[in-house]
Amino acid sequence: MNKRYFYRRNLPHLHYNEGTYFITYRLNDSIPVHLLKELREEYDSDLKKSDDIDETKRRLFIKYDKLLDQNTSDKINLTQPELSSIIKNTLHYPDKSQYNLICYCIMPNHVHVVFELLKDNNGIIKILQSMKRISARDINRVMKMTGPFWQAESYDRLVRDDKELFYTINYVINNPVNAGLVSDPNEWRDTYYDPAICGIPEAPPENRKPE
Repeated sequence: MNKRYFYRRNLPHLHYNEGTYFITYRLNDSIPVHLLKELREEYDSDLKKSDDIDETKRRLFIKYDKLLDQNTSDKINLTQPELSSIIKNTLHYPDKSQYNLICYCIMPNHVHVVFELLKDNNGIIKILQSMKRISARDINRVMKMTGPFWQAESYDRLVRDDKELFYTINYVINNPVNAGLVSDPNEWRDTYYDPAICGIPEAPPENRKPE
């Protein structure tokens, strides 16, 4: 039975114990508070007027993601090899025990990941807490930092069908291109995809699972 769990922080979250999820988590304070407030007000206003709530959420997420691309940190860049390696290990570690990892992209101040939950998984909240706790601990150690590292709340979305999965994978893989960081997604070293799921013949060496 596919159980569902609802909870609310700044955003409403509806989690099932099965299904494929698109997750975005970001550095703490990676978007200025006043810009988040403006986006939240726009979101609430548009929801009241919208005939298509799903499309409204999708459009607002794209704005949210653009804010992330425009507000990179001077102190931390997650694509530094030592830092991205830590994040990659935390993304691959639960693969095949908690979920089937489909793809991810590590950006300078945020991470996109798509995975399919496996039977008897620990639940999205616990999976993300573990990922973020371990990577925050190890990166803080490397950077000789203390204090909050990741924003407590993450964005999550249930991928409803194969068509949406196709567009979500393309969105994740092309995020560096759309952010103006590279001209070709294959130039980005911090993208991973499962070729068997994504329909890509063979992942280049830099996109393979770290040893």
